[in-house]
Amino acid sequence: MNYAEILREYFGYDSFRSIQEEIIRSIGSGRDTLGLMPTGGGKSITFQVPALAMPGVCIVVTPLIALMKDQVNKLRERGIKATAIYSGMSRDRIMAALDNCILGDYKFLYVSPERLSSEIFLNKLRRMEVSFITVDESHCISQWGYDFRPSYLAIANIRKRLPDIPVLALTATATPEVVKDIQQKLGFRAENVFRMSFERKNLNYIVRPTDNKDAEMLHILSHVEGSAIVYVRNRDKTREIAKMLVEHGVSASFYHAGLDTHDKDKRQLQWTQGILRVIVATNAFGMGIDKSDVRLVIHYEMPDSLEAYYQEAGRAGRDRLTAYAVLLYSPDDKRKLSRRISDNFPDKEFICNVYERLGYYYQMAVGDGLGCHYDFDLNMFCRAYHLPLIQTESALRLLAGAGYIHYEEEEEHTSRLRFIVQRDELYCRYDISDTSDQVIRTLLRLYSGVFSDYVFIDEKYICDMSGIALESLYESLLGLNRARVIHYIPRRTCPSVTFAQKRIDISRVIIPPSVYEERKEKYALRIEAMKEYVLSDRQCRSRMLLRYFGEWDALPCQQCDNCRAQRSAPLPETAYHAYLDMVANLLSDGKAHPVEELYTLQIPLEHLRLFLTRIVNEEAFMLYDGMIAQKHLSESCKRN
Repeated sequence: MNYAEILREYFGYDSFRSIQEEIIRSIGSGRDTLGLMPTGGGKSITFQVPALAMPGVCIVVTPLIALMKDQVNKLRERGIKATAIYSGMSRDRIMAALDNCILGDYKFLYVSPERLSSEIFLNKLRRMEVSFITVDESHCISQWGYDFRPSYLAIANIRKRLPDIPVLALTATATPEVVKDIQQKLGFRAENVFRMSFERKNLNYIVRPTDNKDAEMLHILSHVEGSAIVYVRNRDKTREIAKMLVEHGVSASFYHAGLDTHDKDKRQLQWTQGILRVIVATNAFGMGIDKSDVRLVIHYEMPDSLEAYYQEAGRAGRDRLTAYAVLLYSPDDKRKLSRRISDNFPDKEFICNVYERLGYYYQMAVGDGLGCHYDFDLNMFCRAYHLPLIQTESALRLLAGAGYIHYEEEEEHTSRLRFIVQRDELYCRYDISDTSDQVIRTLLRLYSGVFSDYVFIDEKYICDMSGIALESLYESLLGLNRARVIHYIPRRTCPSVTFAQKRIDISRVIIPPSVYEERKEKYALRIEAMKEYVLSDRQCRSRMLLRYFGEWDALPCQQCDNCRAQRSAPLPETAYHAYLDMVANLLSDGKAHPVEELYTLQIPLEHLRLFLTRIVNEEAFMLYDGMIAQKHLSESCKRN
């Protein structure tokens, strides 16, 4: 079966979009491949189609547990065998998933990067037939990327174990520097990059200065219909703003990483189905969310980087219809943004002190601790030693980057339960509903040892095997818990700390320049780029974003707030003739020139698009493929 037939049979599409087929043919021919595709560009097709055409299992590395579960479920609904392993799963379930992949029973194995270094995975990997490795969110492997994750570096070790297996790296946000670093870190045998333009022609970028963000947000929501996301930077703010919106008649709820899984799933589903119009969230929300008709993304506070802003704003308008990305800016935001540099990179002395106190916190002697793993309550730790919360969390990340610890901000702990009563007491002492009776029978059928110890359970799996709706299952489990039939501990996420090496004396702790000084410099540059984007009132915002990602030939979009303001000003006739003379002089050599050379003529940005439109309309010059030429040379230019 060829690629087009697979696309049609399994995914229902008649043709590939943009660079999808080029990427598919590249990885299908065994070449290491990097695909740069904006949010909504159809990344999943680029690895799912070739994997179905090749023998063996495709290993998909992704940091997002919710995303991998969602994709596994969708593949299964299409009759494609897929499975996933991630932190928090029981050993038995992990072993079963890996064994099925060895037996050739699955086409896709989704893996969180933390699992790549586990002995179980590495031992089973030797016996698998692997078609290729897909690395989603591949910018996470680059220390120069905005979202570097040390766990991604384990992928390079997997490549050493599978030297002949190609890798497909995918990302929606990468500067030219990060593009090179991704290929280097993943051991590409040759540079091989496919780029899809990051331009989003249906997305209107707007920066709205205001002294009252709440009032401005309500004003925008009243004028733009449809689903919306409001991004903020801390969890308390999500609750506060959602409450304010509800009080003003807007259906809204909040979402952040600290919510339990049931609440996350429920709120995400209500928003996806349109029951909630607005979700107020931290950056924990949105990646992998399958909702194409988001009309509005509002940033209540400024992100740390243009990469983060572009990715979050890009969740609007994935259906290619008109959408808006609005950033609210108040005079104090500039100072707050600058302060984030010291928050994210506190003094090295402070970092060393956090390391020392971590040893005190777990009563660990110097020379002990290698491999010790602990749940970690950041708030309690900071209270115990009177430490500032934000800088302390940054210090933990830097200690992780330096190799002293592994710090997981949101390690997922799978749900578990045990029966408090004995088997023969189940029905003689308690009045149990029909649904709860079905839940009990399903639990006893699926899990052994539940009367003697806690067992890990998967609510979605129980629903699939019993036919009970997820909401009803949760209610039954909570009801049985209240009745003291079972002790049920729902799935949760919490931070964790693992000591990657023995505890050493504070005087020997070294934070190298590659972890601290170099990354701090890059972070400061990203902050400055973010400031420039927000404070500019003349440059096209779409063009600024595209240039940041290495697309230098973009023209003004004519729909962002800056373009609209400049477009309303007419082009003076005297200025038009002066620019005409300047361009004629540039082209006096009779050759075609790149349009970029017009920027060297110092034609004001607010006039440039008006000028280009007029000379094309009047046929004074010709524009094509990013080149400009005199009209009488047009035919020869086309031939050349």
